Amino acid sequence: MKAEHLRTVADRLLANLAELATVGVTDDGACCRLALSDDDRAGRDLVCRWMREAGMDVRIDAIGNIFGFRAGVEDTAPVMTGSHIDTVRTGGRYDGCLGVLAGIEVVRTLQDAGVRTRRPLVVGVFTNEEGARFAPDMLGSLVYVGGLALDDAYARIGIDGLRLGDELARIGYRGDAPLPLYRPHAHVELHIEQGPVLDAEGITIGAVENVQGISWQEVSIAGQANHAGTTPMRLRHDAGYAAAAIGVFLRTLARELGGNQVCTVGALTQHPNLVNVIPGRVTLTVDLRNTEEAVLQQAERRLAAFLAELAEAEGVAIETRRLARFEPVVFDAGIATRISRVAARLGHSCRAMTSGAGHDAQMMARICKAAMVFVPSVAGISHNPAEHTAPEHLAAGADVLLHTLLELAA
Repeated sequence: MKAEHLRTVADRLLANLAELATVGVTDDGACCRLALSDDDRAGRDLVCRWMREAGMDVRIDAIGNIFGFRAGVEDTAPVMTGSHIDTVRTGGRYDGCLGVLAGIEVVRTLQDAGVRTRRPLVVGVFTNEEGARFAPDMLGSLVYVGGLALDDAYARIGIDGLRLGDELARIGYRGDAPLPLYRPHAHVELHIEQGPVLDAEGITIGAVENVQGISWQEVSIAGQANHAGTTPMRLRHDAGYAAAAIGVFLRTLARELGGNQVCTVGALTQHPNLVNVIPGRVTLTVDLRNTEEAVLQQAERRLAAFLAELAEAEGVAIETRRLARFEPVVFDAGIATRISRVAARLGHSCRAMTSGAGHDAQMMARICKAAMVFVPSVAGISHNPAEHTAPEHLAAGADVLLHTLLELAA
């Protein structure tokens, strides 16, 4: 069969997605494979087995990134694809996993057809993309491209108080391959959109041109715990009220800045967390995102000013700690255009897109030309067991990935 007529095997891809989804499954059907957990190790073992069955040479680097290598006709810079398999606590079966398993499926399809590419192909699985256990997110790919020192990554403490380097060694995925193992010719990541645009517009493929900048902060508020019934409102130093005020301010800020600005308080804990006690301490996280660096910086400045005013007004102490900060990324226009052309040739509708979520591809863009392929998320739901993408859209995305990689590796 000529390469231009190749299609991936949808049933095989769907079966692998379903099997991986059983690893770390929760009672409500979610996938919970926090990075470097026992379930993450089990998922990694499964993916490594599939890579080897597809004829790939598997290597693991010092931060635990996994790479399946398929040789090309020439020993030159490879074309890379892939994503991640770690999840949030309430993850779905497609987030990250689609990009990894579709990459393996591409290699299987080429193996079955006896098709060789000029450049080698590499399928990557990056460590701790979600950042749900260890900050920052996209940690494995950030280390890979030199944006975070390996020892600094090893020293990161997770939400459970455990050290990343220790956990990486414990699960047996602290590899010996150098960083970076490959310096790719190009990188293309297939991913579900995790937003509602493609589904709402009835479009099958998104050619992702850029990624929003991300600013994560932890905010710690120290007030005074006191009796809820006997302390007059005017004499309170209420850390709980201050936390609520921050949430309201962020919603107002997003509306005022408009455009692509989004603001989220994602995690919040308070002490002593009792019905009849004014909270004395609260810790919360703030997630700011925008496609424009100048506007993102404006949001950060306005938040900092508000926190100072709030601390003064309420008589509380407020401290912040940066968890992650990434500027907006513009992907390679040539690859994004190629994705659109491939989608059209295969008969799929396509539109240019911005990614609201962070992805490993934006880190890879620091060392090679990169872009992404999106497929629809039903109702835009992700990080949720209800996350769903129609089988025909999964197959379409895998086929677009196949032919985009073929062109780049030709």
